[in-house]
Parts: sequence; C-alpha cells; structure tokens
Amino acid sequence: MQRRKFLAYGLLALSEARFRSVWSGEPAKGRRIALVAFTISAAEMTEDGSHPIYGPFLRELRKLGYEEGRNLTVLRFSAEGDATRFDALVRSVVEAAPDAILALSAPLVQRLKSATTTIPIIGLMSDPLGNGIVSSISHPGGNITGISSNTGGEIVGKRLDILCEVVPTAVRIGFLFSDTSAGHALAKSLAEAASKKSVSIINVALRSYREPDYRSAFEALAGQQAQALMVAEAVENLAQRNLVVALANSAGLPAIYPFREFTQIGGLIAYAIDSNGDARRAASYADQILRGTKPGDIPIYQATKFDTIINLKTAKALGITISPMLLARTDEVIE
Repeated sequence: MQRRKFLAYGLLALSEARFRSVWSGEPAKGRRIALVAFTISAAEMTEDGSHPIYGPFLRELRKLGYEEGRNLTVLRFSAEGDATRFDALVRSVVEAAPDAILALSAPLVQRLKSATTTIPIIGLMSDPLGNGIVSSISHPGGNITGISSNTGGEIVGKRLDILCEVVPTAVRIGFLFSDTSAGHALAKSLAEAASKKSVSIINVALRSYREPDYRSAFEALAGQQAQALMVAEAVENLAQRNLVVALANSAGLPAIYPFREFTQIGGLIAYAIDSNGDARRAASYADQILRGTKPGDIPIYQATKFDTIINLKTAKALGITISPMLLARTDEVIE
C-alpha cells in the first residue's frame, strides 16, 4: 500500500499539520538522505526552492541519477531556529537512520558527530580543523566529509581589509556572529586582524536566529555607534539574509557579507565562495557515499577561490564611492 504521508520534519514535537510529504507517486525504494538545518525551514529544502544550497544539491543529485519519489527518499529536519530543539533535532535525525546526512554549519556537524559514528555526514561548515571536527583535511576519517567554507582567521582578515578600503573613515566595526565555539574563534581572529589597524571591533553574538534576535543585535550595534558591519559565515545568517540586509541598509551601515546571495538582494559587498558550486560538490560526495565510498576517505574540500561582489546601487544609496582600484579588482559588479 502506498504511504501518503511521511515525517518530513525530524521533531516529533511539531504538530502534524506542519508535516510535509517527502515524496509523491510511488514510494522510493532506493536510498535515503537527511537534510538537516538549524534555522532553514523544511519547506525551503526543495529542488525548486530559492535556497542556494538545497536547490542545486537536489538538482545535481537528479543529474547523477537520484530522483526523489523514485529511487531517493529525502528526509527534511529543521529546528526552525529554536535552540531548545537542537538536541531533539539531532536525536530525530539519528533515529531515522538515513544512508547519509547533509548538515549545514560547524556546530550542527559537531552535534551529529557526537551522536553517531556510523551514519555518513556531509558537512558544509567553516574551518573543520579549527573547530575540532576532523584532524586531517585530506583524510578526515570516521564518518565525516564535506566542504569547508573558509580557512578561519585569514578570511575574516581579508574581509576586514576590503571593508576598511570601502569605508576608510570607519573606526568602529560591528561583527555579527554565532554564539558558538566556531563563532568565537572567528571573533578572536578578527580581533587579531583589527589590532593591526586603527579600528575596534564591536562583537554581537547571536544565540538564536529569529527576527527579534537580529533586531536586538542591530539595536546593540546602534547603541555602540558602529560605523560598518561584518557578517559571519553562519548558514543561519544566510537563511535570514533578507532581514539582515534590510536591517543593515536601513541603519545606514556599510556591510560586507560572506555569501554572494546577500549582494543579490541589496547587500553592499560580499567576499564569497560559490555556494552553488559547493552544493553540487556536496551532491557528488553524497553519490560517492551512496555507492559505497567511506566518507572518511573523501578529502574535505577547502574553498580556494573567493570572489568580490559589489552592489553599486546600494553603495550609491549609502553615499559610498567605490574606488577605481577596488572596482578593477572586483569580480562582479551589480548595478
């Protein structure tokens, strides 16, 4: 008998009315992949969704021969931004026993790693070495592989350089980051980079990622008279990019972001990896794992190319003139 409903959310505490079908047509008899996020809603984890990771990931899997509803079952888990559900989220994922897990963010990968040593985990994460997730990039071992979105302090230092070039008069720069060990490691690296310049950093750590938390963060930045802003590479910030960009622009804060998608909706600058490319690479890793390769034998890919993207329309609205030298080095200009 065909099953018409399946748990698309990993948290049993969520009401049945919020469950989504994870397949249509004949039940999949092939492999099972869990998509897991802290903030991003399960409704966004679709092939035709707007999220820069899940859409490309699922479309690439289709190209590789995996079709949801035919030979692939996709389980979608989200804590919906509620930190109190984090532990329950991880338990639900492990209890579902998928063939592989795609997890966004270093803290989530860390939690899953602690919860299972057998289910393969593909992490899209920052600085897996610095965060203690693996001891080797080339041979991570165990049940972990994935893509590293940065190499730690070097990247935040580069973003600070660009921001100071764009706003040379800014001496008080806000840093919006996650209140996690990974986030604080980035804050430490940024402080070291700032010590070589005539700027001070205003740290604002987010403990959760709902709209009131972001509004409170920007109120704190205004209270401490921040003159510019850096946004950390947490995927939760990417999920809330519309809100973050709107708050930064309405506050008149020139900001540099970690993902291209911020500039596409009005963010001033990004120094960014290729999110779509990383998603496609993650799909190829999933394919290897589903075909029998051990995740620990797949090297973690570290981004080596970062693009500078500038939104000139936003620069004009903020009263900022971008120097010809910086424009000449810019990979993409949005007008």
